[in-house]
Order: sequence, then C-alpha cells, then structure tokens
Amino acid sequence: MRTHNTRTTTRLALVLTLTTALFAAGCDGEKVEDGSTVPKDGSTVPKSTAPKNSPAPSNSRAQRVADAWEGSKAGEDWLKGYFPMGDAAQPPGGGFRSEDDKMAYEGESYVLRGELPATAPEEGKVEWEGGGSLAHPLLDARQTYSALNRYGESADPHLIVTGAKLGEMTISTSRGPATVPAWLFTLEGYDEPLKRVALRPSKLPKSPIGQLGESPTELWQLPRLVDLSEDGRTITVLAHHGSCDNGPRVKALETDGSVVLSATVASRKLDPDVACDAAMHGKKVKVELDRPLGTRILLDAFMGRPVPYGEEGWASPSWS
Repeated sequence: MRTHNTRTTTRLALVLTLTTALFAAGCDGEKVEDGSTVPKDGSTVPKSTAPKNSPAPSNSRAQRVADAWEGSKAGEDWLKGYFPMGDAAQPPGGGFRSEDDKMAYEGESYVLRGELPATAPEEGKVEWEGGGSLAHPLLDARQTYSALNRYGESADPHLIVTGAKLGEMTISTSRGPATVPAWLFTLEGYDEPLKRVALRPSKLPKSPIGQLGESPTELWQLPRLVDLSEDGRTITVLAHHGSCDNGPRVKALETDGSVVLSATVASRKLDPDVACDAAMHGKKVKVELDRPLGTRILLDAFMGRPVPYGEEGWASPSWS
C-alpha cells in the first residue's frame, strides 16, 4: 500500500477542517514536514514510534477499546466487509511521460474527450488472496470517472481520458490483498490504462465504544493510516504535534483481534525566553508490531474506531 506525497500535501488542509476542535493546543494552523501550512485541526496530538508490544499510554483506555471491539457485532461486520486500505487508483504501467502528467494524477485532474460505456453489471466480486469472496454493488464508468476526477475539468495540468473498459486490479484491504473490479481508463499518449476501483466500500460499522470526551487527556486522534509494509509488521501513520514539544509518539497495544494505537506528544521544558508559534505539525510515524497486522482491526484509542486510510478532505476509501 503506497501513498503519493504531493496528493497527501494537497488535501491535508481539507481533512483537518473536518475534525473536531482542538482542546489543548490552541493552534491556528498546522505544518506538515514539507513546510506547508494547513487550517486548524480538530483532533488531538500523538506519541512516536512504538517499541514492539509496548504498553500504550493510558493503557486502560487502549484495553477498553480492544475489549469493546472483541466479539462485537461491529467487529464481525468489519471482518465480513470490503474496507480498502490502499489507493483506489493505480497509474499506468511504466510511469508518467512528464512531471505535469504526474502532477495531474496526484492532483486528480482529468478531462474527458471520448465516450464512456453507458452500461455495466449491477454487481462485482471482491476476491481475497487468502480465500473468500464478496458480491458488491458495482459503480458504472461515469460514476467511477467522477470519483477519479474530484476537482472537475478546469484544473491544469490535467490528463486526458479517451475511453474506458471494465477490468480488475489488486488492492490492499482490511482482510489482506484482494482482486476487485476496476474501470481501465485509456489516457491520451499512454499505451497502458489508468485503473480505478469500481466499488464503494462497505458501510462502516458503528463503533461499540465512543471517543474520549472533552476532559483533559494525553491522547490525541490519529488522522490517518499512511502505509502498511508488505510483511504487515510496520505501520506508518500521520501524527500531530506542536512547535514546542519533542514530537509525536505512537504506541501499540496488540491483541489477537486488534491493534490499538495510542498517540501522544513528548513534552519538553520550555525556555521562557523563546517564543513558540501557534502552528501544529503533521509527522509520519512508524510503529513496529510483534507480528503482522493480518486481519486484525487497526484502532485509534482516542476515537475508539478504525484508523482511516488516506484521502485527505474526503471520506477515506475504508469509510462510506
């Protein structure tokens, strides 16, 4: 599962405006590692790379979240559903011809100059590499193109779509790699198509435990999952911290059915003669697990629900 840094920076500002108001930071904006500033986030902030199987800060909260999901209907629905944890679109094989084309792909900017198929089957099938399948409503070519081209047809640079046909692609999901239906879009100037998943995710189950309340807490919300290594043992998440601390920390509580991530920030003694700005920063943090994530649910201790994957400013592909 991979993300694209330019697209990540482009939409980080949007997702942070959708979260709840900061109650402990008093920050007016957020800066990500590349230096871009984004609007005030509404969540809370994190604790960095976790030693293997280390107890989570406020471990009782992490344990309560794990216990709530264990054997719950929400947990059962999660294991049965289709929840993508990888990019819904895949670029043409062989790479892009120019930096402009790459920017257009990462910025999701397209122009349609051709006909798209007017009909499509009502259902497609998700087939997991580890076994099992799921029939799922299929998006037609026009719906899929609209999901692909989120910023309309007025932006530059852009890629030109000249047609499409139904095919398939492989994507990471909460149940491991799966082969799913995809529309293969023909791009002007390219021999190989751009692929985009033709399915919506399953409906996100209602969490059996609520998020933490307004009372002071050291835990912070994790905005999103960035990457999961091929062996499933290294999780990369986006975490938050301020300008006057020692950065984010993220620790994992591993159980048989879940991995609960607890995010905090490392404090430091402040120099009274040094002024701190009011920015909040986003930083990618790696968490090493004792064993592969597999089909275990990746949960956020603060929110009490699964950590969403990618897609700033829009519902994550693992949310509906």
